[in-house]
Amino acid sequence: MKPLLFPKAEERVKKISKAGKMNKTTLQKYIFVYVSLLPIVIIYSFLRIAPIVENFIYSFFNSGIGNPLKSFAGFQNYIDLFNDRLFLISFRNTTYFAVFVTFFGVVIAVLVALMLSGNSKSGAIYETLFFLPVITPMVPVAVVWKWIYDPTYGLLNYALSWFGIDPVAWLVYPNTAMIAIIIMSVWKLIGYNMIIFLVGIRDIPLSYIEAARIDGASKFQIFKNITLPLLRPIMLFVVVISTINSYNVFTQVFIMTSGPQGAPGNAVRTLVFDIYENGFRYFKTGYAASEAVMLFLIILFFTFVQFGIASKEPKQRSVSI
Repeated sequence: MKPLLFPKAEERVKKISKAGKMNKTTLQKYIFVYVSLLPIVIIYSFLRIAPIVENFIYSFFNSGIGNPLKSFAGFQNYIDLFNDRLFLISFRNTTYFAVFVTFFGVVIAVLVALMLSGNSKSGAIYETLFFLPVITPMVPVAVVWKWIYDPTYGLLNYALSWFGIDPVAWLVYPNTAMIAIIIMSVWKLIGYNMIIFLVGIRDIPLSYIEAARIDGASKFQIFKNITLPLLRPIMLFVVVISTINSYNVFTQVFIMTSGPQGAPGNAVRTLVFDIYENGFRYFKTGYAASEAVMLFLIILFFTFVQFGIASKEPKQRSVSI
């Protein structure tokens, strides 16, 4: 008798065959779905996956705009990155930006979501006002904030003059330029995070909250022991998305600090801006491709770290209310 190579699989096949073959209507539905998705998959692969693969390939070559595969360089581009002062400055600035934007973007969004989680009549109005910056394109937002920070005609310095504070060139001084961009970025990010947290908070069963109130729990205890633990999956999603978007910062830096109003000494130089300069100003596309690969690996590393931290179950402890 011939031994079974995959006994579980063959047993499952026998059960399926006994239950009957897939009927013609179901088979047609599957064919229709996969055929309908095929053009989308092809277009997505051509526009998204193929450029990523090509970028990985170009990173191993000393390539230019006209000849992307000029000469094979191996890992030399990656070795040069760690000896490149501008790349290290860009990595430091981008990490500084990402940490503060993610932290304040999450904390403030949670607080705003808690305040708007009630069923008040004016809640929808406030939600709309907070979400308006999210749907506004980044370029006009950056132009408006550049005017707000203007040392001569800026609205911020005009408001500070009421308190006798001298005008400050927010985007010129290295100590304030990155802080100014962080404030604008957090302001634009809060609305999106707030909506996500608001959905999670409103999805928490009211019976949990009412039971805690009957036991005499305060609002802070309810938030700490009920709301926050139940928001962990949503918190992970928001933190990961905010980190990815923060490491890809470019538009606001390019718009707000270009020209004479930009901070000197590469105070606001970021990784994507460094990639842009090497690729489209100095035409070192192979070197820029290696920077893009490093940016991808950095984001991937922090994403795995965040998933690892979130996957750890908190220690069970008795909470006295």
